[in-house]
Amino acid sequence: MKSKLNYLINISLKRKIKTKWFLIANILIAVVIAGIINIDNIINVFGGDFNNQTKLYIIDETDLTYEIFKSELEETGSFLDDGGKMNYEIIKTDKTHDELKEILVNVKEEETSIVITFTHSEENVLDVSILTKSYIDLMDTQVLTSAINNTKTTIAIANSNISEDVLASIYNPVNIERIFLEEEKNSEDENMEMIMTTVFPIVILPFFMLTIFLVQMIGAEVNDEKTTRGMEIIISNVSPKTHFFAKVVAGNLFVIIQGLLLFLYAGVGIIIRNVIGGDSQTAGIITEIGSMASSVISSNIGSSLIYIVPLTLVLMLLTFVAYSLLAGILASMTTNTEDFQQLQTPIMIISLVGYYLAMMAGVFKGAIFIKVLSFVPFISAILSPSLMVLGQIGVIEIIISIILTIITIWILIKYGLRIYKVGILNYSAKDLWKKMFKALKK
Repeated sequence: MKSKLNYLINISLKRKIKTKWFLIANILIAVVIAGIINIDNIINVFGGDFNNQTKLYIIDETDLTYEIFKSELEETGSFLDDGGKMNYEIIKTDKTHDELKEILVNVKEEETSIVITFTHSEENVLDVSILTKSYIDLMDTQVLTSAINNTKTTIAIANSNISEDVLASIYNPVNIERIFLEEEKNSEDENMEMIMTTVFPIVILPFFMLTIFLVQMIGAEVNDEKTTRGMEIIISNVSPKTHFFAKVVAGNLFVIIQGLLLFLYAGVGIIIRNVIGGDSQTAGIITEIGSMASSVISSNIGSSLIYIVPLTLVLMLLTFVAYSLLAGILASMTTNTEDFQQLQTPIMIISLVGYYLAMMAGVFKGAIFIKVLSFVPFISAILSPSLMVLGQIGVIEIIISIILTIITIWILIKYGLRIYKVGILNYSAKDLWKKMFKALKK
C-alpha cells in the first residue's frame, strides 16, 4: 500500500508541477510580486518620476501670508521623506495671473504646477484661489488644504494681539500621560497591538488564498478522473483509501511548495530592490516597514511571537488537511465540475467569514462569541492567531483549537472515507444522497 501511495502522490504532484502552465503561472506570479515591490523603479523606466517636485507659485497680496504658509508646509510631515526633502518647490512670484496661466499651459504632462493666490479678507481673514492646468491628486489637495487652513488660523490668532508665549502654548502638542491599572501593560505594546491588528490580516492573506486554491484543485482533479472514466482504471489497481490519501497528501504538498515559492519571490523582489535601489519617496515606506517590524520584535508582543508563530503554523497545516479532506469527499459525490463548483461555495463562504472576522477582531474585543468562533475548525487557523496577538485568548485556547481540528480530521477520515468509496464510482445523481447516508451507516 505504501509503494502505491507514494506512486500516486508522485504522479499527482508531477501532474501539477511538471506542466507548462505551472511554470508560466509561477513566472508571472514572480514577476508581479517583484514588480509590486519595485513598482517605483518600473514607473521611472516608463517616464515617471517620484522625485518630481510640484511647483507652487505663490501670489501673496497680503505681504505676510507667504512665510506662514511655507512654514506650515514644512511642518507637515506627510510629504517629507527620510531625507527631509520637500515634495513641493515653493516659489514666491510677482508675475500676473495671465503670465502664470501661460506657464501652466506649457507645463509638461508629467509635471505639476499650482498657482495659489492669497488675498486679505475682512470677513474670512483670508481668501485663497488655486489655479491648475488640470486636476490635482488627492494627496496634494489634502496637504494644501490643511496648510492653508492652518495658515488662516495662525493669521487670525496673530491679528488678535495674543502674546508669543500664549501663542506658543496654543500650538504646543498636549502631553498625554498614559496610565494602566495592570502593571505589565505599557503604551508601546498598546501601539504594537494596534499595528498588529492592521497588519495581521495582510500576513494571513496568502493562507486564505492557498486554502481556496487547494479546495478547487482537489475537486477539479477528482472530477477530471471521474469524467474521463480514469477513476475506474485507478480503483481497479489501488484501494479507494489509498487513492483518497494520495489526493490529500499531494494537494497539501503542492500548496506548501507554492506558499514557499511565494515567499521566495518576495525575497527575490527585496534583493532586487536592495541591488538597484529605490525611489526616495517609496524607499521611506520600506524603511518604515522595517522599523515597524523591529519595534514589534522588541516589544512584549514580539516575545510572544516565539510561540504564536509555531502554533499558528501547526494549526494552518492541520486546516489545510481538513479542507483537502472535505474537498475530496464533496468532489467524490458530484458527477461533473459544475456540481462541485456549487458544493464548494459554502466552503468559500466559511473561509471568507473567518478572514473578515480576523480583520475585525479588534472591534469585537471582549465578546464571547468571537472567542467561541475561534475554536471552530476551518476558520480557527485564521481567527485564533489574530485573537492571540490581541491578547483575547491564550496558548491554552489555541491548543484547544488544534485539538478540535485534529478531531475534525479524524471524523472526516473515518466517515468521509465511506462516502468517498461509494461516490468515486457513482456517475448518476439519482438517489445520490440516499447512497451517501447508507454508506455512513455501514
